Amino acid sequence: MTRILGALIATVIALPAPSRAEIIDRILAVVDGAIIMRSDVIMTVRLGLVPGAAGSDQISAPLEALIERRLILEEVDRYAPPDPPEAETDRRLADVRARVGGQLDAVLVESGISLDQLRRHVRDDLRMEAYLQQRFGTMQPSDDEIARYYRDHPAAFTRNGVLAPLADVREVVSGELVAARRSTTIQDWITGLRRRANVNVLPR
Repeated sequence: MTRILGALIATVIALPAPSRAEIIDRILAVVDGAIIMRSDVIMTVRLGLVPGAAGSDQISAPLEALIERRLILEEVDRYAPPDPPEAETDRRLADVRARVGGQLDAVLVESGISLDQLRRHVRDDLRMEAYLQQRFGTMQPSDDEIARYYRDHPAAFTRNGVLAPLADVREVVSGELVAARRSTTIQDWITGLRRRANVNVLPR
């Protein structure tokens, strides 16, 4: 309740000129009642938990990733799969620490979250990955599909101007086809989740 109330009132730091104020946090989206703050977006980007933006807009892409994450987590919580092993969570948390080095504690303080909260975020990511793998992991293509993908994407299997024989890259072709199909299927599924959810993206 404190976090929601604080989010509803823009937190400001008064600058020397009384007519000016710097907004340091604000609500960017509400997903089925769960709020996503600007600080959430910045924190997850800085820690490498969602992809950053390549262009001048540093918010929209990671915000969309957090909206999708919230929608997926609602499905995960509905089916309540078991938590990942603590050792797996420890390894993922160590990966985060390795990415940011000595800046982790500073990022957490600036974002207003604890190490335990970050651990829960990492654990939820692992729960999501396990759920998606269980639900969408089995997509073995047929021989005809592999051959068609190979013919339709020759550049992907060409090295030094020479197209590799299908027999030599069959496993690579199959892997890329499965990844592309899985990505499309998951994105279609997320689109359906969003259509049924109450998602409100606030103007920035």
